[in-house]
Amino acid sequence: MHAWLCTDPTGVDALTWTEQPTPSPRAGEVLIEIKAASLNFPDLLIVQNKYQIKPPLPFVPGSEYAGVVLAVGEGVTHLQPGQNVACLSGTGGFATHVLAPAALCMPLPDGFSHVDAAAFIMIYATSHHALIDRAQLQAGETVLVLGAAGGVGTAAIQIAKARGARVIAAASTEEKCALCLSIGADAVINYAQENLREAIKALTDGRGPDVIYDPVGGEYTEPAFRSIAWRGRYLVVGFASGPIPSLPLNLPLLKGASLVGVFWGDFAKREPKANAAMMQELAHWYAEGKVKPVIDRTMPMSQLKAAYEHMGSRGVIGKLVMVN
Repeated sequence: MHAWLCTDPTGVDALTWTEQPTPSPRAGEVLIEIKAASLNFPDLLIVQNKYQIKPPLPFVPGSEYAGVVLAVGEGVTHLQPGQNVACLSGTGGFATHVLAPAALCMPLPDGFSHVDAAAFIMIYATSHHALIDRAQLQAGETVLVLGAAGGVGTAAIQIAKARGARVIAAASTEEKCALCLSIGADAVINYAQENLREAIKALTDGRGPDVIYDPVGGEYTEPAFRSIAWRGRYLVVGFASGPIPSLPLNLPLLKGASLVGVFWGDFAKREPKANAAMMQELAHWYAEGKVKPVIDRTMPMSQLKAAYEHMGSRGVIGKLVMVN
């Protein structure tokens, strides 16, 4: 097998394409031949030693992938060789093969492509947990999605629409705004050209959005929160822009609004039954055509460094997927 190995987390340039022995699965593991692996923002942070999870060195980055089970370890009964699966294990995906915990593998129904599956779990699980569980989104409410053309943003648009909400998508270019409209957004804001607060006010008749989905952080957090509706819920999803913003605590008080943290990874560990039910619902929604990952492009696994560069340029619309 081959894998992109990180021996020194100083950045993408330190990754090396390395040949290694193909391992055998131990108890509770499966050996997967990787067909596709998506590039997520944490995959960039982890090779820069900036992510909250710091795996032992050396490690293979690539948190999310899909492929075919080649062998199963002792005690694994729900998966069989030849089965198509997707997995989000945190590391191991940027390779030709990986040992994955069987408990983290999602069996793929017929018709679920490897490329879509590799781009599915993280963004849809995060967005479903955020909007449906944490925000308790109701049909007819208005959702503002910041960073709406990214992976979690596009998933949030689709899930909010599946729930019957009105969606305002905010993004940084006309191309990204057009993409958001094409996947169901009701209105868009180009916050590189428009004043965010004024645009929100105009699109909500001064009322503000009931739910704000924010995977971006940075300079847009405070103006967005100042625009929130009475009893609004502000979902803290991530900080893709870099800076972690500060917020005056009188603002939640004045709006009777809630700041709601979203940490899907810990939810999945602490509440596995609820997480499994959520993933089953999402798989049904995929089969029904209600949700489908937006794929920016696929690239050969050998071009991983170029893919990282493209992601770092903020030019990705949807998800970037590496294929073997």
